[in-house]
Amino acid sequence: MPARHEVHETEIRRRIDEIVTGVRAKDLDRLERLYAADVVSFDVEPPLRHVGVAAKMSNWETVFTVFRDVTYEVRDLTVTAGDEVAFGHCFGRLGGTLEDGTATSGIWVRATFCFQRVEGTWLIVHDQASVPLDIRSGQGVTDLEP
Repeated sequence: MPARHEVHETEIRRRIDEIVTGVRAKDLDRLERLYAADVVSFDVEPPLRHVGVAAKMSNWETVFTVFRDVTYEVRDLTVTAGDEVAFGHCFGRLGGTLEDGTATSGIWVRATFCFQRVEGTWLIVHDQASVPLDIRSGQGVTDLEP
């Protein structure tokens, strides 16, 4: 019988797979079910902090407006799960075909997900997506690969 934390880790991995599926399908309803109502997101788009599921869905809606079709990939996912809180970090790449027909493989970002069990369901209470910063130029470095 697997240890309880291994079961939770498997559940968290399934939730992250649901993110990938939801993004690829451009399915806001599916994505919304993964987030806590009061999620705090440090996303790649300004401002520095997005608070609440509506703000998070607005970010995804922007992505879905920019892309005609979307590809999304997660690589090197590591998950640590307790009984009530779990964390995952990975690299993520969002790409696809832009509305103007331009195809892009996307850029790799660093992603962190913080989950909490809310009434028995693992929900994202915090997430962060970021790119490394070149301190001298003040610009994000977007050409790195894992």
